[in-house]
Amino acid sequence: MKKPRIGIFKFTSCDGCQLTILNMEDEIIDIIELFDIAYFREATDKPLRGQFDISIVEGSISTDWQKEEIVDIRENSRHLITIGACATSGGLQALRNWASLSSYKKYVYPTPDIINALSTSTPISDHVYVDYELWGCPINKHALSETLVSFLIGKRPGIPKYSLCMECKRHGIPCVLVSAGEPCLGPITKTGCGALCTSFGRPCYGCFGPKDDANIESLLRHFQNIGLTQKDCMSLLDKMNSYAYRKVRIEGIK
Repeated sequence: MKKPRIGIFKFTSCDGCQLTILNMEDEIIDIIELFDIAYFREATDKPLRGQFDISIVEGSISTDWQKEEIVDIRENSRHLITIGACATSGGLQALRNWASLSSYKKYVYPTPDIINALSTSTPISDHVYVDYELWGCPINKHALSETLVSFLIGKRPGIPKYSLCMECKRHGIPCVLVSAGEPCLGPITKTGCGALCTSFGRPCYGCFGPKDDANIESLLRHFQNIGLTQKDCMSLLDKMNSYAYRKVRIEGIK
């Protein structure tokens, strides 16, 4: 039987999610046996060729040429999966969506005039239809394996969408928000990391983005009750998934 053809693409990102794929160790052997990885931008310099059964896309859209390329990838893909915070919600670079791009360029680059970028950084779903999104900074490798196998057998991936709080309860991890008064984003954030930060007594930083029906305003009011200012609260949200959290607050959608 012919193996499904996979293409792995990158736009504006740190490459962390592609590195997660390369670091899958035992799982990568099974993936290679089941799929034809025809193109992998992190691992090869071969030019893009032909159509793909599954295209996996990392990174946000932040230049004009990326807007054109993602449309071309979508047209040549049977299924399109986005991976990571950059592809699903614009990434850390989306902070410029509410600031001055020219000011950022002058601050970061010695020759800002040569930087050709859009004033916004947006997720892939703002430009083309996405079949499935894998959130996280970086993604969970087990979630990627589950997603690929699910597409192979024709079922919907079984990726949990409940909040991180459920993960902490199941692992018997004391709630840092209640017991230590730490401003934790766990109540409004999707699970997926295995409660990595909270396992070490640290609050959740929202790496996996807002869960469905996240009650952000209620949590921010609690933060203010324990002494945080409005600016402090926004600083907690304005990280790798700032675009997604702000959309929930402004538009009332996920």
